[in-house]
Amino acid sequence: MVKFLPGISGDRRRNSGESPPPDTNLHSSSSSSSSLSLQTSLPSIPFPASNTTARHHCSATIRAHSSYVFSLAISGNLLLSASSSGDLRAWDLLHPNNHHSSSSASAPSHSAVKSIAVLHDGHRFFTAHHDHKIRAWKIQTHNINNNKNSKYKRIYFNTIQTHNNITTNKTTTTTNNNKSKTTDLKLITTLPTAWDRWFMNIFSAKNYVEIRRHKKCAWVRHADAVSGLALSPDGLRLYSVSWDRSIKVWRASGGFRCAESVPNAHDDAINAVVCSPDGLVFTGSADKTIKVWKRNDDSNKGRHVPVSMLEGHKSAVNALALNENGSVLYSGGCDRSVIVWERKDNEGGVVMVVAGKLRGHRKAILCLAAVGDLVCSGSADKTVRVWRKLPESGGGSGGYSCLAVLEGHLGPVKCLAASRDFNDDSKNDEGKNDDGKLYRVYSGGLDFDIKVWEIWPPP
Repeated sequence: MVKFLPGISGDRRRNSGESPPPDTNLHSSSSSSSSLSLQTSLPSIPFPASNTTARHHCSATIRAHSSYVFSLAISGNLLLSASSSGDLRAWDLLHPNNHHSSSSASAPSHSAVKSIAVLHDGHRFFTAHHDHKIRAWKIQTHNINNNKNSKYKRIYFNTIQTHNNITTNKTTTTTNNNKSKTTDLKLITTLPTAWDRWFMNIFSAKNYVEIRRHKKCAWVRHADAVSGLALSPDGLRLYSVSWDRSIKVWRASGGFRCAESVPNAHDDAINAVVCSPDGLVFTGSADKTIKVWKRNDDSNKGRHVPVSMLEGHKSAVNALALNENGSVLYSGGCDRSVIVWERKDNEGGVVMVVAGKLRGHRKAILCLAAVGDLVCSGSADKTVRVWRKLPESGGGSGGYSCLAVLEGHLGPVKCLAASRDFNDDSKNDEGKNDDGKLYRVYSGGLDFDIKVWEIWPPP
């Protein structure tokens, strides 16, 4: 995720000073056309013809928080959202039409939530925070019998305060069949755990590393904001990246111990991390590069080592996303473009080849989400673009087409989540059947809103 300073949208602190680099201010004007002419030439992306556009509309707008919406994630039938003030909320995806009537209680804290990672079981998730910490949560659902019949479906939401003593969030759904469910979000622990902190103090001399001149920190701690989280395919390892340029590997269950730390993984702040189905880890940094990491199983300790470095962006890399099988990596940066990297495996290792660059946004790319054959990009220009790969022809790549431009946010789009609705009957506005599959895209912005978009791509 792109690095933010409190109260300033899009500024990214460098270790050498406080001045932001060019193109990181979310509200700055777009770069001149001459700057684009200096960028490396890449395969062009065709503009869509009228028959390749996707039917879409905004089905709901949720005034989700009283501050910037920084992160979104889907956990089963819940949409998790988190804000710059530190509050975390859960929204029932089964009853999207009730969001406008839900009542919320605000519980702001002083630690922004930068990222959310959900375990495959859908019952646990992790949050990354500006206060250099990671928090583990558990989702609990209970059935409740009601004494009174209800004619309407109602959803009530309370928020978590991640910094003080409020550690549970309850979401209650009441239906007209006199049955209710309540969902609790319970804080399990904070990383590094008390055990890790105690262990570091016992052997303080060798367990402290220098993070900057005349300042040291225990190697299990991040020394700056935790900007991104990703889980290994088996759900056993949690990867965290930070503006302190380090990568840390945690046990995602049991004692939540810190198993490994990779200091100085990049030359500048790390903004994003994703993990492929076969365990490769990709990190994107403000140093304009993406690094590929692989766990060295030949080592007794299973350390992660860099196997490749991807260079193509002209400014900070803010966001990463992988397609479902991990064969395509998407990266978005302050250069206003999304680079498509296709994976080519050979005997020499992993090779990522540039397949194209998706251009259309007028300002920095802040977030990405991939679902099915679609990839969505959110930008500081307040829009979301939906892209799809075109069929290959003549043995070559077919490029990508922009299916839709989603407009409606009043501020930069900071986070995205997306899902496919396999139960949709694919009916259009007139109630007639439609061959397109339904996708839902959730976008969170610096206008405090979450928007729910329904998209029907053409066959």
